[in-house]
Amino acid sequence: MKPGATGITRVINATKYSMQGLKAAWKNEAAFRQESVLLLILTAISFVLPVTLIEQLVMICTLFLVVIVELINSAIEAVVDRIGSEHHELSGRAKDIGSAAVFVSLALVVIVWASILLHQI
Repeated sequence: MKPGATGITRVINATKYSMQGLKAAWKNEAAFRQESVLLLILTAISFVLPVTLIEQLVMICTLFLVVIVELINSAIEAVVDRIGSEHHELSGRAKDIGSAAVFVSLALVVIVWASILLHQI
């Protein structure tokens, strides 16, 4: 087991590191900013849609999933860029797969939102 803080101190430190990560993503990642704004706007819109609470929660969860996947993708890109700027097949593959994960999460939003909203018609 690695040494370090335990108990509430560990939780406080972890929260601090998480906030630093969110600030870094907001500052350095345009896609994160765009998807975060989309999350806020569509979440607000979901409150006026004629959907059940469970449908609304599913719709909002898909939006959070996009932001989560974007954070992971940004972390992958940062690590790959840290390793070196020269082109390497595996580095390109890692970045492409991370980007594909974001794309799939966005597709999930479209599918879920369209399915729920079209069901209301």
